[in-house]
Amino acid sequence: MSEEKKKPEKKKHKMPHMLWLMLIILLICSVLTYIIPAGQFATDADGNIIGDQFSFLGYQTPVDPITALMQIFPGLTGSASIVMIVLVSGACIQVFLDTKTFDRVLDWAIYKSSGRGDLLIGILFCLMVYLGGFGGGDSLIAIVPVGLAFAKKLHLDGFVAMMVTTFATLLGFGTGPTKMFIVQAMMGTKLYGGFLTRFIIMNIMMVVGLLMVLSYARKIRRDPTKSPLYEDGWRPDQGGDEEVEIKEVKMDARTIITLLIFVGQYVWIVIYGMSADMNTLFAAQTAGFMACATVMGKINGMSWDELGDSFVRGLQSMAFVGFIIGMARSISLVLGMGNVLHTIVYAVTRPLMNLPKWIASVGMMLVIALINPIIPSASSKAAILVPIIKPIGEVLGLAPELIVQAYQFGDGFTNIISPILGWTIGSLITCGIPFSKWFKWAFPKVLIMLGISAVIMVFLTMTGWTGAF
Repeated sequence: MSEEKKKPEKKKHKMPHMLWLMLIILLICSVLTYIIPAGQFATDADGNIIGDQFSFLGYQTPVDPITALMQIFPGLTGSASIVMIVLVSGACIQVFLDTKTFDRVLDWAIYKSSGRGDLLIGILFCLMVYLGGFGGGDSLIAIVPVGLAFAKKLHLDGFVAMMVTTFATLLGFGTGPTKMFIVQAMMGTKLYGGFLTRFIIMNIMMVVGLLMVLSYARKIRRDPTKSPLYEDGWRPDQGGDEEVEIKEVKMDARTIITLLIFVGQYVWIVIYGMSADMNTLFAAQTAGFMACATVMGKINGMSWDELGDSFVRGLQSMAFVGFIIGMARSISLVLGMGNVLHTIVYAVTRPLMNLPKWIASVGMMLVIALINPIIPSASSKAAILVPIIKPIGEVLGLAPELIVQAYQFGDGFTNIISPILGWTIGSLITCGIPFSKWFKWAFPKVLIMLGISAVIMVFLTMTGWTGAF
């Protein structure tokens, strides 16, 4: 009797490699410059946008695919400072990981917490939210390998690594009380105004985010097949032993000193960054990272060759991440060259003029949330949007600081799912997570956070909040 022929298994749909995905998005943006009417807001003598003066050019300024591809190089050079600090930061973290200090600290923490992984997740998540809230930036991509080591130690997947690092830092970055100083300066409000209110909001969102992370971690701990990465080959035992062995671990002086140096450099960056300009901060960070890497390596008995090899491995691990950051910038360059960014902003902000005050404040937040993913640069976004939303808010009678808060909510959460934000995409690459799978998990969470933000905006609008506290 002949054996029945087995039907060939259908190949599962798989997202393109991140490199090709970014190229596809770049070319799609090129096509959009042929379709979306070109337009510009008027500018004053200093080049500042006049938000209530927009006009269509009357002709298209398309960016053909070849020209779009040629923007990759300007995107890379324009992102050079960010890319370099990401590389050096990654190298420093690799040295820290190679000292095995993190392993010893985590073993000690597991023992002290009697293996309660949820407690450790909560501690790391909250620390990362605060790091993002007071010192966040693209360079925090380099902290992701720490999250990977953490997740593997607890036999959890790359999603948890992404959640306790980039998800947490972006959450803090999007709600932190010190992050709106550029927008506040452009709005003419007090720098760091509304600090207490925003600090409270950041902590509310931190609790919401932590509950989301714990829910996911518990789900895959109960059933590893629920992990989106299970079909990609992830298994709980990839972290080492089949079970986390709880044994007594003592912290020696070398481990404590190394940990203090590693954590201390980020505390110093936060404090120094509040008074330094970006270029000075990056220069100081580079010097600090290299000095700390050298001291940590020598304290832990690494030879000069071992220390150099560790540093090189860290640079190599961040190379593709740096390239993707530059690619993300090139996409924005194409949209700007095609004169379609202003048209998009104009089209989505006009309806706000006819809405009641409390609805308009929420609408302003949602408009910025829609625009945010296509303008990943915070400074560029502020330069385009603030001159537009400021007069709209004035016409509607919204307090300037309330407009700043609407901007912060809109600017913050959609970064988590932006396909062209180097911070997000670079972190996904490091964690080995396809963007489609991350989007499927994160998008509902972003909607929940925007919903909570809308309630807060209505409350602040109805109570007449002016940012005095």
